[in-house]
Amino acid sequence: MKYPITLDPSVWIFDDRKVKLEEAFTPSTVPNEDVIESNSKSNKPPVNHSIKKYNKKELLEHSYLMPIQEFVENAEVDKKVSEAILKTSDNKEHTITYGELLESFLLFSIDGKQIKEHGPAYLYYGDGSNQDDPIKGIKVIELR
Repeated sequence: MKYPITLDPSVWIFDDRKVKLEEAFTPSTVPNEDVIESNSKSNKPPVNHSIKKYNKKELLEHSYLMPIQEFVENAEVDKKVSEAILKTSDNKEHTITYGELLESFLLFSIDGKQIKEHGPAYLYYGDGSNQDDPIKGIKVIELR
């Protein structure tokens, strides 16, 4: 990885790339390459448009996920990387493929609040296959 990155989920509530948890795994709301490409050509991160789209009450009532792909790609990852090690707050490690990481979402808000228990983020696979059992307590993502 050319650039290490530090992610701060506490500011993602203002980012237009966020997705409501209840809508994340329906085909019409999963971000596609066109959306990611248009975001990459605009301001980074795209913020404040969502303030118009959502009222404050709505932001405080929903749980939100952030697609992780754009953040990882901005770090200019070495082409040899094949896996991601997810280090959690309970000192466990979960190994997933680099491709799975790129397609994943990080849950950063439950009912409009930062995740305190098992936080700061939960990882959901892009296909939703672990919706009932996300990887909780993600503190560090190491690429190998």
